[in-house]
Parts: sequence; C-alpha cells; structure tokens
Amino acid sequence: MLVVLLGLAVVGLSTAVAYATVGWPKAVPIIAGLALCVVFASVVGVLHRAAWLAFLAMVPALFVLVGSVQFAPEAVLEERGVRQQVTIVNVEVAGKRHAFTLRGEDGPLDEPMIYRGRNHGYQVGDTLVVLTDPDGVVPLRAADRVDSRGRLVALVAGAAGWTVIALLAGWRGHVRRREGRFDTLIV
Repeated sequence: MLVVLLGLAVVGLSTAVAYATVGWPKAVPIIAGLALCVVFASVVGVLHRAAWLAFLAMVPALFVLVGSVQFAPEAVLEERGVRQQVTIVNVEVAGKRHAFTLRGEDGPLDEPMIYRGRNHGYQVGDTLVVLTDPDGVVPLRAADRVDSRGRLVALVAGAAGWTVIALLAGWRGHVRRREGRFDTLIV
C-alpha cells in the first residue's frame, strides 16, 4: 500500500512542479518528472525484487510525465486565457517550425502562434480562435487544440497503471514469501 501511495505522491509532485514552472523552459518539469518516475520504478524494482516490474512501471510513467507536463500550461490557458478571433496574415517556416503572424480585431498580435510539425492545417487567410495568456507566461494556442481534460485523463491513466503495478507487485511478493522464494531479482 505504501508503494501505491508513493505512486500517487509522485503524480501529485510531478504535476505541482509542472504548475510551479509554467513559463519556464519545458526541460525543467520534464527532468523533474522523469526523475520522480525513475524513483517510483526503482522503488518497485528494489522492494519487490523484480526488474521486470520496474521496467513495466515505465509505461504508465510516460502517461504521468506527458500528462503532468502538458496539463499545467493548458489548464492555465483554460483558466485565465483570453479568447480572440484572429486571422493568419503570414507564416514563417524554418524546418518543422511554423510561426504564424496573427491579426485580431485590435490589430496584429505581438506574439506569433508557433506550431512544430508538418500537418498544422493552417493557411494564410484562415480565421481561428486562439487563447492568449494576459500575463504572457504561456504561449498562445489555437483554442480547439487546448485540452486540459485530455491531459488529465492521461495523468489519471498513468496513476491507475502505477496502482495496478504496485498491487501486482504486492500480490507477487505475498505469493513468493508464502512459497519461501526470496533470492531472485528477475522472476
């Protein structure tokens, strides 16, 4: 049960770090979250003498890491973001990075909308709704691409996965102790 609580604490702490570092480089919450996920996986592996359980714990760790890192800025935009209808007036492309210049009702926006990837689906002249952070901490995003609930679902799925793994590890330990097997780290 302590391992389950540790997993839930890691989820909460990883999300808290992501919230506290909104506006900082994304590497900060990613590194902190990754370190916390490795701590959980290591505890599972050491306490239950099963490297495969530690390795298996890294699958939900991806959901926890991605969910917590992406949940915080999207929740901030949904909470305090200002909706604006804008028109794309220009795009600058550098590799896979697209910087869209936007014009709102009050004139051009100071901040471009950045998209990294190939299939952005936007063209010069398109009209869309964006969310802008009045404090300027979180970069603006297209409103239809901000989904904090989806990130929360990933976070909860990771926590549920860790809970299942911790319970499986506890059951496995109980069976091994009952059978008198204590020596192996692999099986």
